[in-house]
Amino acid sequence: MVTMGFYGTARRTDGPCSLPHNGGMNRSGDWLQQARADLEVAAVNAGADHHEWACFACHQAVEKALKGLHLHHGQQVWGHGLGRSWRELPPAVKAALSAAVPDLDDRLRILDALYIPTRYPDSLPDGAPADHFGRLQSDDALRHARSIVDAIAAALA
Repeated sequence: MVTMGFYGTARRTDGPCSLPHNGGMNRSGDWLQQARADLEVAAVNAGADHHEWACFACHQAVEKALKGLHLHHGQQVWGHGLGRSWRELPPAVKAALSAAVPDLDDRLRILDALYIPTRYPDSLPDGAPADHFGRLQSDDALRHARSIVDAIAAALA
């Protein structure tokens, strides 16, 4: 399905799509660079006891790394679901990433669960996100995100 996105641009909402010819420009490295920067921000936030933001930045790092991997293989993915993004990779790429990261499916589920509640108080029964996320959560999120981003970086090398 194609819907209208921001600024009147068309976008697919039912899966990855092939990229139009862009003069040979491949931005996958830019997405990976930003994924690594997001991991650095996550570590800084965790060190400053902003664990909710560290967890969210970990989700963002993996989302951007996966987007770079899609672009590297000539397709584009939309949305914020990490599991969906991974499932929509070409089969051989998906298999290689699964082999490189033990329990990849479960790691993506853990990180996907951090997308909303780390930012919005009304996604939790009470309190602010800062009340619900601590060092253990941000340590886990950083460990999972680093392993995935590192594996994607190796795949793009």
